[in-house]
Amino acid sequence: MTAQGKSINLFLMDGDANGRIKCTLANWTGVAYKIPRTELDKCKERNDLKQSGVYLLFGTSDQTGKNIAYIGQAGARKNGDGILNRLLEHRRNPEKDYWTEAIVFTTSNNSFGPTEISYLENRFCNLALEAQRYEIKNGNDPSSGNITEEKESELEEFVDYAKLVMGTLGHKIFVPYNISPSNSNETTVTVKNDTTLYLKRTIKNVGIVEATGKQTPEGFIVLQGSHISPTDDDTIPAILKSQRKRATLDSNHVLQENMLFSSPSYAAMFVIGKSANGLTSWKTAKGITLKVLEQTNI
Repeated sequence: MTAQGKSINLFLMDGDANGRIKCTLANWTGVAYKIPRTELDKCKERNDLKQSGVYLLFGTSDQTGKNIAYIGQAGARKNGDGILNRLLEHRRNPEKDYWTEAIVFTTSNNSFGPTEISYLENRFCNLALEAQRYEIKNGNDPSSGNITEEKESELEEFVDYAKLVMGTLGHKIFVPYNISPSNSNETTVTVKNDTTLYLKRTIKNVGIVEATGKQTPEGFIVLQGSHISPTDDDTIPAILKSQRKRATLDSNHVLQENMLFSSPSYAAMFVIGKSANGLTSWKTAKGITLKVLEQTNI
């Protein structure tokens, strides 16, 4: 079944794409906000940010350069300060100085209670861990609480909308690298032609390195389990040298995670540590190069 289109309303609250953004959808009681850390004080008069809700803090690790996120919940307090007050507490916490913006989920009718926000916090955290795109800073796995099957069905619909909104606001934290064909309507990164591509190269003083990869609408993915050359030279860009140092490898230099690159050539150079043409380096199981594959649309 073809996925139905969605109409999303983005309101630039400050008249600036880099400022605060409010996001709503037709027939959805949810409300999402994207708030830069520096703009929290401008939100003090917003009543819906004094309600209960779930929030995500986004930043970049100084040590690894990887995207990091923290997922939390905030209940409405007696003083009327719910989500916003929690975000202000995080801003004052020196242990959470890594985040630069927050995305908040609440409702237009103030319908979230402790059960709802606990369930959503748990689901968002597990979705983010499964997607493996961000380093999740939560120390403990949040409890999902005890909910009825009717309430679970209602909240899962909210989760589906939240996935869509999150991607629209620039964070694919809930979207796994989907490396298998799918006919579902799930929000995943589909793979072009679902063709697995292979790279095999003999490198002096190293031996044979072998890798597998796939193309997606986002770029080229080097798949977990690929063997990465332990050495590189100055024919590759500095950014790739940095990525090679930060990559999660085992003692045999086997990649322990899927990694996304902007082009097949960058992916190939990451694997072999030397300059390479990705269009001719990556081949199908039958030996057809990616260049030919794209020209003939096999």
